Amino acid sequence: MAKHTLFMLAPWFEEDGQGPYYCPDCGVVEGFLFYSPEVRDKIKIVTVEFIRPRNEIIKHLGLEHQDSPVLVLGDEGLIPEDAQQSMSTGKKFLNDPIQICNFLGEIYNGVKPHP
Repeated sequence: MAKHTLFMLAPWFEEDGQGPYYCPDCGVVEGFLFYSPEVRDKIKIVTVEFIRPRNEIIKHLGLEHQDSPVLVLGDEGLIPEDAQQSMSTGKKFLNDPIQICNFLGEIYNGVKPHP
């Protein structure tokens, strides 16, 4: 049974001689994982470099979906209705940081944002 796989950008990258930078959307997901450390053990987390092509993500979602963070959904049961699907590979995924956090919080009993 394949686990859900979360792809995150490595922090402290430079672009056009500027930086170092971090990805704000990845920071949101990192915050969730800090507050819900038990979730880290239940999913696979892969760190990718900022520069494209991001081959690790391409293997799962095709060339058209290289953004990060992205949660590639495994075959562990519940798939949210609003999940996107790769036309290249057929795999379903979430790429909005709040959507990722809410989904992981729901299925793994993690912390959820205050309404």
